[in-house]
Amino acid sequence: MTVKPLLLICPVLLLWPADSGLAAEKKKAAEPAQRETVAKPMSERERRRREEKLRKELEGPYRKWLNEDVTYIITDEERQAWKRLSTDEEREQFIEQFWLRRDPSPDSAENEYKEEHYRRIAYTNERFASGIPGWKTDRGRIYITFGPADEVESHPSGGSYERPIEEGGGTTSTYPFEKWRYRWIEGIGTDIIIEFVDPTMTGEYRMTMDPSEKDALLMVPNAGLTLMEQMGLANKADRFNRTDGTRLGTGDSPLPMRMNQFERLEQFAKLQKAPAVKFKDLEAAVTSTIKFNLLPMKTRADFIRMTNSTILTNITLQFDKKDLQFQQKEGVAKAIVNIYARITSMSRRVVNVFEDVVTVESPAELLAQAAKGASIYQKSIPLPPGTYRINVVAKDVVGGNMNNYEMALHVPRFAEDKLGSSSIILADLIEKVPTRNIGTGQFVIGTSKVRPRLSESFNRDEKMGIYFQVYNFTPDEKTQKPNGTIDYEVVKNGSNEKIFEFSEDVATMDGASAQQVTVEKVLPLKTMNPGSYTLKLKVTDRNSNQILNQTSTFTVTEGSVQAAVR
Repeated sequence: MTVKPLLLICPVLLLWPADSGLAAEKKKAAEPAQRETVAKPMSERERRRREEKLRKELEGPYRKWLNEDVTYIITDEERQAWKRLSTDEEREQFIEQFWLRRDPSPDSAENEYKEEHYRRIAYTNERFASGIPGWKTDRGRIYITFGPADEVESHPSGGSYERPIEEGGGTTSTYPFEKWRYRWIEGIGTDIIIEFVDPTMTGEYRMTMDPSEKDALLMVPNAGLTLMEQMGLANKADRFNRTDGTRLGTGDSPLPMRMNQFERLEQFAKLQKAPAVKFKDLEAAVTSTIKFNLLPMKTRADFIRMTNSTILTNITLQFDKKDLQFQQKEGVAKAIVNIYARITSMSRRVVNVFEDVVTVESPAELLAQAAKGASIYQKSIPLPPGTYRINVVAKDVVGGNMNNYEMALHVPRFAEDKLGSSSIILADLIEKVPTRNIGTGQFVIGTSKVRPRLSESFNRDEKMGIYFQVYNFTPDEKTQKPNGTIDYEVVKNGSNEKIFEFSEDVATMDGASAQQVTVEKVLPLKTMNPGSYTLKLKVTDRNSNQILNQTSTFTVTEGSVQAAVR
């Protein structure tokens, strides 16, 4: 009898959760539909606002650097150049050049100017903060820009004050104020006095041009009178009728020259400007960066071993004559390019500096034909193995166009027991030089003149020179000569069609030794169709079982290729 009620209750208990779950699922299924019906498309204004917000977030660190870190010391030209930068890489390079331009000792690892600048910012934030950061205050600006004053007269509580005679003399009560005196500021002058007043008594001092702004009794009749007013030779009400921008009670007495209204206005304006860059030797490099590479220039670096600790680094520059400005005089057209280059370590220590002038001359009547060629320049610098940075600055003297090119120099290290090679130089000229010119002059490597083709593009009617050196063959125990082969292969890019193949024994090559094998080859291109090719070199040392692979790409064209002439 007691079991039946239990059986009736169980179905009810089982059905209840099922009904509840079905209702919850229906409600849940209905929710997305409701959200979709109330969703609105983003308006154009909201989209622009979101994009602007995202842009500000992405530019945050760089915007802070411009508007906070260097806002007082960056010049107008640099600020305009910064606004034209579009990538973070350009901004990083700009910042690096900005500090380098101001470094008093570029050959040291530390930048004393940068360290002092951030020390000043920290000092102003600690000493001059008043509801706003110290660097934003007028005192902070002057301190950051020009450093600590030579003399400071401080009245932090104001109170009774005996005026100097040039301000009218007499006793008055003042707001808190300070007078800073600099004996000399470059670009502004000597004996510079700057006055800061806190008329609100909040600790925020403002730079002022009016020495009477600190007078707390200025608006009080017959209080804080000057000597002239006390003697009846002037009226305090006359202070408000002055036309020189002050409210001094000096009567008709002339003001000193430094308090002349135009002098004060000029000084006030100059104090707002960024200080002049002191180190002009780096100005050309920064200027060329600002000019955005108006003078096209091709650059390459090749590395030839001299000793294990010294690598001859050949820096080659090429200018297309059509990009140069010629000046005609007495039937001769002449273009001049000034070159300045600085090689530094990765810590910015100067390793080498060179300057030179490239001159291109042509008869005026043949200028149109001469402008189709190119001018090439090379400088050889011995460097220890390592990583360096080179800045090459070129200026077209006639046209005024400039270029600042920066690149890394990875000077290789040649281990004594490891097969190695120099750079592969594809040249438009390889020839022997006279005995007196061995090892000297542009493009000279040892006994040969090797002029690289920077474009690596050759006409079918030309012959392509191939120059490279191979080092550290293991010598044969009996003959002490190298025992190995060099395999040459030319493949057309895209189809991998083998165009040329050749192999030679290094022991049979002229002047070959285990320490160095010099390869000078000339490859005729007449049988090659226009296109892109890869030169593959495989060097095998049979004694040590070492294999060295090197490749270089070049292009064969049907039309004429610009001749490269010094």
